[in-house]
Amino acid sequence: MEQELITTINKDLSIELPETIDMNALEERLKEYCNHLIKTNFEKMVGILYRIDVNETKLKQVLNQNPNEDAGEIIAHLIIERQLEKINTRKKFKQTGDSEEEKW
Repeated sequence: MEQELITTINKDLSIELPETIDMNALEERLKEYCNHLIKTNFEKMVGILYRIDVNETKLKQVLNQNPNEDAGEIIAHLIIERQLEKINTRKKFKQTGDSEEEKW
């Protein structure tokens, strides 16, 4: 699943993470990327969060509850969490759709 996660993040964020990166390194790279966007292109950061479909209410709540935490780290965690949710949902629906008739 890590490979699928990296591929999805690379595509959705238009970045190039290495194919073989562990979860800690992935989160660190995303944190750095998010902090960079927060400082240099906040509109792009908002657009990415919207496109990935990170829950805005949840994001605001987590940021407000953790005012002394690194915002980039919080956002990176939420991006990974959301991407994993989407991957799991896709897998779930692939497994249940055995025949064309059942899909309708």
